[in-house]
Amino acid sequence: MSGLGGLNKSPNGVVVGVVQKQLPKVETKAQLTAETERVCELVAKARRQMPTMDLVVFPEYALHGLSMDIRDEIMCAVDGPEVAAMRQACIDNEIWGCFSIMEYNPDGNPYNTGLIFDDKGEQKLFYRKLHPWTPVEPWEPGNLGIPVCDGPNGSKLALIICHDGMFPEMARECAYKGANIMLRTAGYTQPINHSWTITNQANAFTNLMATANVCLAGSDGTFNSMGEGQIIDFDGRPLAMGNAVADHIVTAEIRPDRIDEARRLWGVENNPYQFGHRGYVAVEGGATDCPYTYMKDMVAGEYRLPWEDEVHVTDGSDFGFERPTRQYAG
Repeated sequence: MSGLGGLNKSPNGVVVGVVQKQLPKVETKAQLTAETERVCELVAKARRQMPTMDLVVFPEYALHGLSMDIRDEIMCAVDGPEVAAMRQACIDNEIWGCFSIMEYNPDGNPYNTGLIFDDKGEQKLFYRKLHPWTPVEPWEPGNLGIPVCDGPNGSKLALIICHDGMFPEMARECAYKGANIMLRTAGYTQPINHSWTITNQANAFTNLMATANVCLAGSDGTFNSMGEGQIIDFDGRPLAMGNAVADHIVTAEIRPDRIDEARRLWGVENNPYQFGHRGYVAVEGGATDCPYTYMKDMVAGEYRLPWEDEVHVTDGSDFGFERPTRQYAG
């Protein structure tokens, strides 16, 4: 139950609103400033629309659009004016907010960064996208892991960005670190619609974790983003499903207490626990070894697919990016 989108909020509920923000076209600093102002306006709209709302979530690329332009003049800093304005919007409207910036990186390509502020403007989470959408995106691979923070009303929040959500390991890491609500922000366009929906639902059910997911919406004259805000309960069932309407805010109530209860009390399909306690009916405590070759190989720096030498696309040259020569520093 979503409490009629959050209108009937329970004492233990967290009302989340995901904003299908209009896809912007940003080529100048002035346009970046204008989009920042628009995001702040939509924070205020979220508060007016749903006085019970605890957390408002904006899509990836909400300020920058989908041009993949990495010029310094339209990049942001965590201590810059754009972030300060969004932080102030949370304070002014007494609401938690999740925002997206393309973060200037003096040592390489910019980071694709997500931030969460509480209703007092305090930074609670700082995340850099681990899996840029290669070969299309030029962003530096994230180097902060997947942080988790305490959220409103008993929630524990994690944030992943767009393509991150296509890797089951990302959602499992969020759950393993205690998140009971995972936010997934995106700029995806229509061809990804089906994959978007099934992964949002699978990420929820396989981890007994609610997911709140949102893309940009509308057109910038070249690309069409799909909107599709989706709030999914921990059993994989949709609480609220969006559409393609730009600036529409999709809302639902999530119950972190019910998620925490399921994680403690479920036997059948208690997937996060059973993953590390295989076959506990047969052997005491279950098997706790790692039977997965790919995990062992990745830890050893030896990850290699059987078809590795046959992969055709291994850089961004098809999308206008020069083949990199710089090694990842971690």
